[in-house]
Amino acid sequence: MKVYGIPNCSTVKKARAWLDAHSVAHEFVDFKRSPPAPAALVAWVDALGWEALLNRRGTTWRQLPPAEQARVVDAASAVTLMLTHPSAIKRPVVESGKEVLVGFDEAVWTERFGDRRKGGRRAA
Repeated sequence: MKVYGIPNCSTVKKARAWLDAHSVAHEFVDFKRSPPAPAALVAWVDALGWEALLNRRGTTWRQLPPAEQARVVDAASAVTLMLTHPSAIKRPVVESGKEVLVGFDEAVWTERFGDRRKGGRRAA
């Protein structure tokens, strides 16, 4: 499993703490040090939709000039913006096998990944 995000993001911190607490092995990839490759970003958009992946509530989006925000009208323009501004990607993005998830929802993660501590449920 790979978890993509920014280490100082509060949601990423919660997600990583949850994974550690539930003994879910994962590799963390820092967007700032290793921005996603165009092919990865396109695959995420294909799996999730660009609207789910683009973080329009975050600081990065709010600090963009209105004209730049207005240019985001479809998947291609959203990918272009997210490649230029990886901090505009909603976080964390999780690749687990062929599945891609975005954001942290404890109930969803418990269902999907379970608790891998001794005696806990193991996700398939």
